[in-house]
This record gives sequence, structure tokens and C-alpha cells, in this order.
Amino acid sequence: MRKFIFIGFIGLGALIGLLAAANSDWNTRLAMMGVGALFGWPIGGALASIGKKEWQRLERDENSLPGIGTTPKDLAANYWRDKGHPPFMKPSEVEPDQHMFDPDRLG
Repeated sequence: MRKFIFIGFIGLGALIGLLAAANSDWNTRLAMMGVGALFGWPIGGALASIGKKEWQRLERDENSLPGIGTTPKDLAANYWRDKGHPPFMKPSEVEPDQHMFDPDRLG
């Protein structure tokens, strides 16, 4: 059925090109039919869904490394510990000054 729609739109484009140049000589008619077929080709392909790639759903648990802290499951498990920030992106809790990296102020 998709191939029929595709070929039908190519033929429809060629027919419109023929009708547009009905009172001209055959060279012009053939050229207009070719232009009409060129316009009908992508329209027919889009409406028939030819060339459409099927996307495969990937499971997050299979393709990510567990325990590194970036999987959605790890982020949900450590949400309260990290206070909603991703790992290694947590802002410091002290004011930025010359002593912000002292061992007693690291949190």
C-alpha cells in the first residue's frame, strides 16, 4: 500500500506538470512532467512513510553503568544525600573566601 501511495504521488506530480504545459510542445511537456514528478517524489515518500527509521527503545538499566551516580536510579537513591544536585556538582556550603577549602569546612 505504501508503494502504491508513493508511485501515485509521482504520477500525480507528472500529471500536474502535463496539465500545466498542455498548450506547449512535447519537449516542454516532458520537462514539466519531470519537474512535477520531482515534486511528487518527496511528497509521496513523506506521506507513505518511506525511509522512516524505526527508533528502538533502549532500556536505561542495560546501557548505563550502575553505581557511578549518573543513572536515574542512582540519582533517585541519593537525592536526599546530594540535596538534589548531580554528583560532583554540589556547591560548597561556605562562603567563597580564602579558607573555603580548609579541611574543617569541607562538607
